[in-house]
Amino acid sequence: MPVIDGHRGRHGPYTVGSALVEHLLPITLERSRDLAAAHDIEIRAAAPGVRDRVPARYEGIEPGLPENERILVPAPRRTLRLANGLAEFVRTAVPPGRVLAVCNVAEADFTDVELLDVLMRRIPPEILRVVLYSDGPPAPPDDRDAGELWQAVDHYVREGFLHAVVELGERGLALAEPGGDLWWRFAQRTATALGALGRTREARELWERVRRTSRLPAVHAAAAYGTAMLDARHPDPAQRDLGRARGWINQAIAISTLLPDPLERAFKLGFDRNGLALVELRQGRPAAALALVESALALARELGEHHPVHRMVLLANRAQLLGALGHVKEALEDYAAAIAIDPSFPDYYLDRGNLHLKLGLHEQALADYEQAMRVSPPLPEAYYNRAELRIARDEADEALADLGYVIELDPAYLDAYINRAGLLAGLERDAEARADAEAGLALAPGNPHLLAVLGQLETSAGRFDAARAAFDQAIETAPTLAAAWANRGILRYSTGDLEGAVSDLTQAITLEPQPDLYANRAIALRALGRVSEALADERAALL
Repeated sequence: MPVIDGHRGRHGPYTVGSALVEHLLPITLERSRDLAAAHDIEIRAAAPGVRDRVPARYEGIEPGLPENERILVPAPRRTLRLANGLAEFVRTAVPPGRVLAVCNVAEADFTDVELLDVLMRRIPPEILRVVLYSDGPPAPPDDRDAGELWQAVDHYVREGFLHAVVELGERGLALAEPGGDLWWRFAQRTATALGALGRTREARELWERVRRTSRLPAVHAAAAYGTAMLDARHPDPAQRDLGRARGWINQAIAISTLLPDPLERAFKLGFDRNGLALVELRQGRPAAALALVESALALARELGEHHPVHRMVLLANRAQLLGALGHVKEALEDYAAAIAIDPSFPDYYLDRGNLHLKLGLHEQALADYEQAMRVSPPLPEAYYNRAELRIARDEADEALADLGYVIELDPAYLDAYINRAGLLAGLERDAEARADAEAGLALAPGNPHLLAVLGQLETSAGRFDAARAAFDQAIETAPTLAAAWANRGILRYSTGDLEGAVSDLTQAITLEPQPDLYANRAIALRALGRVSEALADERAALL
């Protein structure tokens, strides 16, 4: 295989990925068109030059919409999905024993750095050995004007190449006329990408720069909304300032209410009310959030056939709120309506599948999770959710396979370690369970779920002091974690502390009244001679 120059100045995101695909695709198409078709999404995203040779099986509605109606920004994790899909394509397509050499790695785009990491992690070196060089020839200067940069930024936003959006967006801001329409489009996309990447301070500074540069009401409304979302959507709840978010979103609503164009007003006002609904939800007021989403949907009806993606998002948000409030039939109807607008969008299959699972509708949940898998590159969340379904159906081997694949796709997926460790412990595969618990605790020291599993394993091994320390720490961190109380109760029974066992099991039953907890408490009560209480628990265990 030839040496690939990974400098992002050559072709931008997936400079390496596109070169690799273009090298392997001809021989792949000769051997198996099905292999290329199975990875159409990631091949077409990474290597636009071969799109005519790999037709899309599932294509969303956004590419055919006007720019102002394309409102979705893919999450940063989308590039990890693409990288995993590309790795699976390469692993199958490349003849064994090949070497991939990449120079200028220090100048590679984030997408290629991530891809190379996944290739080295998931493809055995006897199939493909990856050799990286930091040095290499310089890239030619980027002499694109503001208009050409905008075309690139617009494409990168649609694909979710957010690091490149920031880099080129900042370059475009320097070239465009401050306050003009093109300058504003660069600013909006760049600030949004910065926020999605967790670069909150830079995003906030850019929104403030927008306010100081523009006098257009619609721009100020959008800047207020964008600033509000930095707090409302912050992934760390401790860093959210929902009061500040409410202030900014109220300002956005106040300005949008005054916009003269009726269609622009209906769209922006509905968009802003949907943002306020998120604030209400995170402040524990789902009914108020639902009323806001309802009002946004009423405004969306004024838009006719325009803004279908906006309508899809509102329907899905209403479905989520209706489901949380117990209006299940209406929630399922809204999810169906949202999915009908863009059947290739995977997220709402996951959400509807979760609702189906909660209702005990296992076949419907399975169908939704597997459809999400079909319309997306490898999607860890879909396999994780299917594992939860399989655990509920006592399909332990299948659940373990799904959780293993989740961890292969994303070694930082903490919940997969938690669930797999618990499942392995329940199967008495203690060594494997301990490995998962320790791997998870390396990612999240002090995680109470993993500490509870670790305490269970220490109890089985007879290391009672270590088990007690793990349970105590879990309970201190998460006092509502019933499993920690229950297993500490079992430990205390095993060490002769019968009163302590009854106390812990009582607390576990208060949190989660499960039959096995009543049965365990009955044993401790009988050992204490409290026979009538034990009989009551034994009856409860049979219900």
